[in-house]
Amino acid sequence: MGGFVGAALSFPTVLFTPLLIIVIGFWVVVVAGGADPDAGDSGDLLSFAGLGGVPVSVPVSLLVAFAWFGSLAGAEFLPGWVALLGALLVGWLLTRALIILIRRYGPVGTDPSRTDFLGRTCVIRTGRVTLTFGQAEVRADDGSSAIVQVRQAGDDDLRAGTVAVLYDFDSDGEFFWVVPADIAEPNRGHKLPE
Repeated sequence: MGGFVGAALSFPTVLFTPLLIIVIGFWVVVVAGGADPDAGDSGDLLSFAGLGGVPVSVPVSLLVAFAWFGSLAGAEFLPGWVALLGALLVGWLLTRALIILIRRYGPVGTDPSRTDFLGRTCVIRTGRVTLTFGQAEVRADDGSSAIVQVRQAGDDDLRAGTVAVLYDFDSDGEFFWVVPADIAEPNRGHKLPE
């Protein structure tokens, strides 16, 4: 173990060791639920280096890890400065290759959100909608439907089968505010696509 610690604390690996400790600490906090790995944009510098298109934590973590391992291995066979430059180059190449794969095969776009339904028409599915009760069916862009909790502030007659418009989302109560579609869109058809 003494040889490993000595190698980790010798030049050029010692330059990357504190960074690797920070990266490991960050991912421990992420696993514990204390940080969001998707926060932050890759920025212009990382995009220029071909490492953009993913959250900044991914390319930075990969680059630090690859450069640390590269400098550790390179220091055994190459002079210090050559090992440092080689570790940075190998780290960048491996990170770039992985980022290309992540962008190609990773998830596209953002996760769906309930606020994506705002402005959509829905069909009331409960007997009535009041200030404290109601459900409606709404369709997503992909054609799937969802039953959502709805409320209305007025005294309009929103009963089962009525078409309404979702105009606001209450995140505390986790429900949508609705108004009848003929009030929201007086000149448009109100039939929900099948």
